[in-house]
Amino acid sequence: MKENRKITWQALTLMAFTTVWSFGNIVNGYANQGLHIVISWLLMFGLYFIPYTLMVGEMGATFREGQGGVSSWIRSTCSARLAYLAGWTYWIVHVPYLAQKPQSILIAFGWAYWQDGGVVNKMAPIILQSACLLVFFFFLWFASRGINSLKKIGAVAGASMFVMSILYVVLALAAPAITDAHTQTIAFTWDTFMPTFDFDYFTTLAILVFAVGGCEKLSPYINTLEKPSRDFPRGMICMTVMVAITALLGSLAMGLMFDTNNIPKDLMMNGAYYCFQKLGDYYGVGSLFLIIYAIANALGQMAALSFSIDAPIKILLADVDHRFIPESFSRVNKNGTPVNGYKLTALLVGIIIIVPTLGIGDMTSLFNWLMRLNAVVMPLRYLWVFVAYMALKRAAEGLFTSQYHFTRNRVLGFIVGGWCFAFTAFACLMGMFPRGIEAYTSEWCFQLALNILTPMLLLGIGLIFPKLTGRKA
Repeated sequence: MKENRKITWQALTLMAFTTVWSFGNIVNGYANQGLHIVISWLLMFGLYFIPYTLMVGEMGATFREGQGGVSSWIRSTCSARLAYLAGWTYWIVHVPYLAQKPQSILIAFGWAYWQDGGVVNKMAPIILQSACLLVFFFFLWFASRGINSLKKIGAVAGASMFVMSILYVVLALAAPAITDAHTQTIAFTWDTFMPTFDFDYFTTLAILVFAVGGCEKLSPYINTLEKPSRDFPRGMICMTVMVAITALLGSLAMGLMFDTNNIPKDLMMNGAYYCFQKLGDYYGVGSLFLIIYAIANALGQMAALSFSIDAPIKILLADVDHRFIPESFSRVNKNGTPVNGYKLTALLVGIIIIVPTLGIGDMTSLFNWLMRLNAVVMPLRYLWVFVAYMALKRAAEGLFTSQYHFTRNRVLGFIVGGWCFAFTAFACLMGMFPRGIEAYTSEWCFQLALNILTPMLLLGIGLIFPKLTGRKA
């Protein structure tokens, strides 16, 4: 029976790939850097992604009984107080993510119905964001009832999007050879692919960190491998190669469709739909690819919204030291829903949905801002992975045992963990500076203020909660 629970490194590779990567990462990378993203992806994978995944492997193997993921690692290597802050961070960074999902749902249905993104683009931000708020409140109610059917539909939709993403890369690259499609010409020169490492470039790093993060979700599976010390690094390196190939070929495919020197402003918002619309034109099937992708994406986004409302806060409350959380916040109803936690979620998400409309003038700018805000806030949870790893390497020798080690050299491990921590923090800091609008205008200053104040507010609430229980975090 024990043998039946083992998984192969090939299965782990596929699990990791579908967990970490998506077509949207290709679109967002190209939208921010054009074909310069090719070199950026290579650097990101080699200097950040591979050590990140292998560190996660060692942490998962060392704390194989920990049910709370990163917060369990922090509790074991640091303290219960820091573990609470890690768990709080994991939950609270989902708030901007939840604020963006209703946008994505409405945009997807708009493309499925009209096959055109202009209808949503031209809407006044306050009108569309009010609709987004209603959508969010509906799914908040939906999640509170413990309904799981949408999540199952979302799993099928997610698999469909994954297949279509691979299909896009293959068909887009093959189009010039087997169709009469008119595509952009890519000049394979140094200047085409080599980015300029200036201030503007560094403001895009958060998008790349956001794209490759999240592999800590795989840590529970390392102990189900036949030989963790051999199979986990093999699976992670294979997954990295798959992600790299998909990212590089996908970026080249987008280079055939969109002029790298004249990237549409709304590419992050509508780029995936433009891609499948053009693909349908190339192969003479009209809007077929577009409609299939839009419907699958809408269902996937709906499931992600429902799941992301419910799961992170339950993980926080299930694993956190309740000395740091007020009892009223942990109280659940008959469906197991933490009612007051949902109310705080509703308040914070509502603020992030509505307040930006007071200073951001169009939907494209609003969508791009919220996407970049997510790229600033979400990677904050990755910082705790590196804190835990550095603490592990500083612990007394022999205190923790593991079947798998990224590196047995404690000094080297601490340095690599410190590098990943510093790089993530730097990317988040640089991502706060707005892009795509004229610097120092009122809208630029408004976006910058929101980018600074939002993470401060979200993390600051976590510092207040322990004071309500008479303790300090």
